[in-house]
Amino acid sequence: MLLANFLYRLVKTGRLTVIDATGRRHVFQGKRDGPAVTIRLHARDLHWKLFTNPMLYTGEAYMNGMLTVEDAELYDFLDLMGMNVGWRQPDHWLQNMITTPLREAMRRFRQYNPASRARANVAHHYDLTGQLYDLFLDSDRQYSCAYFQSPDDDLETAQLRKKRHLAAKLALEPGHRVLDIGSGWGGMGLYLARNEQVLVHGVTLSEEQHKLSNERAAKAGLSGFVSFALQDYRAVEGPFDRIVSVGMFEHVGLNHYGEYFDKVRNLLTDDGVAVLHTIGRADGPGATNPWLNKYIFPGGYSPSLSEVSAAVEKADLYITDVEIFRLQYAETLRHWRQRFYSNRDKVAALFDERFVRMWDFYLCGSEVAFRHGGHVVFQLQLAKKADAVPETRDYIFDGERRLSRRAQKSDSRAA
Repeated sequence: MLLANFLYRLVKTGRLTVIDATGRRHVFQGKRDGPAVTIRLHARDLHWKLFTNPMLYTGEAYMNGMLTVEDAELYDFLDLMGMNVGWRQPDHWLQNMITTPLREAMRRFRQYNPASRARANVAHHYDLTGQLYDLFLDSDRQYSCAYFQSPDDDLETAQLRKKRHLAAKLALEPGHRVLDIGSGWGGMGLYLARNEQVLVHGVTLSEEQHKLSNERAAKAGLSGFVSFALQDYRAVEGPFDRIVSVGMFEHVGLNHYGEYFDKVRNLLTDDGVAVLHTIGRADGPGATNPWLNKYIFPGGYSPSLSEVSAAVEKADLYITDVEIFRLQYAETLRHWRQRFYSNRDKVAALFDERFVRMWDFYLCGSEVAFRHGGHVVFQLQLAKKADAVPETRDYIFDGERRLSRRAQKSDSRAA
């Protein structure tokens, strides 16, 4: 079959065994050592579907129970495929000539995100019950890449380090007005207000996040210092001394990059600083995985650095610092995946088994994308003026140490 011919060319590392819908066994042995995985196809139409559009139909087949992994876990199968595919798309004439060019041609249409569509896209993912996120995120519900500085860091520690790292890059002073674009469940804004004595205004399009954020602010006694609004960033009025955005830019849409950075510039004071934390791709402009776009993040896109920097330049902003996390998100996702697995039965009780398989595929596939597929995280610091922050990066490390000492003193007093 065509799928078999394709896999013979693709598998160069490890061994993949495919039991097709007729019960026939096909073995694809790579020349380099690697893991061995067996999968079974339970429907004949997968023989051609997985050839014509593997990026869409592999996920659909797994979540619908039509593709099962026989002798390993789903992650092992996707990890094996990731090793063999790597950054670039495999040599597949149908994908190269038709599927991929069509997907890339359609990407601007799929990423058209006016306020109304942006809210619907956000609701699709973030307005699922908050109980789901409690089952695999840290206690602060940080739903973005953590910052592991040691192999011994647990998820809670690494997410705290991420908040501390971003706070240091913002170069905050007491009394600063800070805008948090895509404020999530409020963790970043509450951290800044509590530890840096600043005034924070967060905006989100998720009703669930908006409700919980304000509840958390009231419970922490920070309502006078932190506010959260159910609002599109385009409707915000400034000015702000600092702007932070963590894990939101992936939802802006390629068509709106100019609009986004123009808004950031207009909202900043003349000596203001913005820090953007976003998933990106190291292999240049591309298109969103079709399965991910359909089932997990409609309208989402992880940009290349060239796409972001071009839009920043047109907005007349300085890029004053760039940092790239290469494997940090893979480690974050590993922790999330393990927590999700330990609570698998609870997730099934909230939804159903198909949902469990869908999110299993999402978490595993995302981790593999960061380990093998060229996905990274960009942290960009932006400013209107060249001297808005010091020339050297010492202030970042000094800021992290200061925040760490403050936390240690607070812990010792609490003890």
